[in-house]
Amino acid sequence: MSQGRMQEERTMGNIESNGVHKILFTSVGRRVELLQAFREAAKREGISLKIYAADMSDTAPALCFGDVAVRVCRISDEDYIPQLSRICKENGIDLLIPTIDTDLLKLSRARADFERDGTRILISAPDKIALCRDKRLTYDFFRECGLRAPETFDSVDNYDLSFPCFVKPRDGSSSINAFRADSPEELREIAKRVPDYIIQPFIEGEEYTVDIFCDLDGNPVFITPRVRVAVRSGEVLQTRIAGDDVIVAECRRIIEAFEPCGPITVQLIREKKSGCDHYIEINPRYGGGAPLSMKAGADSARSVLRILAGRTTAYQERAAKDGRMYTRFDQSIYMDARGSRPVEIGRLTDVEPLAADKRAVVFDLDDTLYDERDYVRSGFAQIAAFLSELWVDRQGSGLYSKKAIEDRLYDAFESGEPAIDRLFEHCGCQDDALRARCLQIYREHVPDIALPQTHRDLLVRLRQSGRKLGIITDGRVDGQENKLEALGLKDLVDEYIVTDSLAGRADVRLFRKPNPLAFHVIRERFGVSFEDMIYVGDNIRKDFQAPSSLGMTAVWYHNEHGIYSGER
Repeated sequence: MSQGRMQEERTMGNIESNGVHKILFTSVGRRVELLQAFREAAKREGISLKIYAADMSDTAPALCFGDVAVRVCRISDEDYIPQLSRICKENGIDLLIPTIDTDLLKLSRARADFERDGTRILISAPDKIALCRDKRLTYDFFRECGLRAPETFDSVDNYDLSFPCFVKPRDGSSSINAFRADSPEELREIAKRVPDYIIQPFIEGEEYTVDIFCDLDGNPVFITPRVRVAVRSGEVLQTRIAGDDVIVAECRRIIEAFEPCGPITVQLIREKKSGCDHYIEINPRYGGGAPLSMKAGADSARSVLRILAGRTTAYQERAAKDGRMYTRFDQSIYMDARGSRPVEIGRLTDVEPLAADKRAVVFDLDDTLYDERDYVRSGFAQIAAFLSELWVDRQGSGLYSKKAIEDRLYDAFESGEPAIDRLFEHCGCQDDALRARCLQIYREHVPDIALPQTHRDLLVRLRQSGRKLGIITDGRVDGQENKLEALGLKDLVDEYIVTDSLAGRADVRLFRKPNPLAFHVIRERFGVSFEDMIYVGDNIRKDFQAPSSLGMTAVWYHNEHGIYSGER
């Protein structure tokens, strides 16, 4: 949800969500698609989402796609779980979602402790995690489910089946240290290099991944088989959705025995000669290709958010569109010495030395170039003037004077309450048409606001130095245009974009920050590279995801008077 949208809800009372939901993803690494899938799902569901992206590396690409980047210690460190626990408590995290195998068992064992502090973890039970981490136990589990699985051997001396075969670590993942052996001699040599290995015969056939998502009680919501058309280092590059009833029925057996909490990913091979399915692996987390099933219609990210919001979710048969083909590709993300973290400044003028080697400077508008509370007060003043004149016959009580109405509106706003709703409730007024008229006055009023002289002088100096200046702001076009006009900014910058103007007939919320489209447009207009641009904003929750991911220098103006200055 955009800053302008949230501000208006506090002002007008049009609350459509249950507040901000906070999700922490651990070891985000390259999981850009997964974070994007959750952000898009939040927009479609009308939920305000704040993403915390955690990793031990400052340069993990996905850090740029969260709202808050969190640096954590190694998973092997004794402080890993306590550190995550502190982060969750301090930030009020609603849900933690792990993304790699190595911290699953630790998190699963600590789940009750996190839940006592108010953070749920989307993770299955410890005994189920353990069987997934041990491929011998995984083999036994598949057999107990009545499913075929490749015969599994623990020693070269015991392997008596045909060649080729595969040697892999008993607790391995992502095809690391997995090798094919074409002869007994080669098998013995490979086995010397792979510690604690297992051996399985090679099965020729088509490989499938099944993205399974269950609710918190283990009830299936989505079962999405897809063919692994092309793979690199264990992760799919090309995949095709394959709505196969046989695989779905087989996976229901797995779900019944496993009772997953959230996502699991199952891998199998359909043998070429017999057509039989041989199950080889379970990953009790989101697989790397899971966002592709979401794109096809099995939107488990949206289901997670619905669960967080207390809404119901049920099994959706063949939710993913059958036959859809997806191809993935790599994209470079510029990361400077700070990683994805914006530079923090306490005065807007502090941006000047940071822009010394830049060709363009782009600013947010509300609470960056001026204090948005001034706009709110201006709107409330006009509502109060209108209502006090209308209610002139009631003013003997002292509740209906212009000042009294204005103060009551602003006090409600500062308390985070829907201001007009509270005013009308207090006055016992149930006139919906009048309420709508007040909303219209607020949205359309010509604001009584002014640009601080220090900010005006800053813009003049930056422009005189030869830099291009721009503004990217969210909100309704007419309202933002009125602000720009009142502040005299149209003559001080080269370009400005009100993101709602990019939407056409589409939902304007989809085009607001952190959508990067406005940044692409203004870069094209300026004719400079993203690395030559600097972006200055105040809202740490939404302003910096797009510029950071595009390679711009991000600067957080920590405006102590800002409406969202306390958010991190």
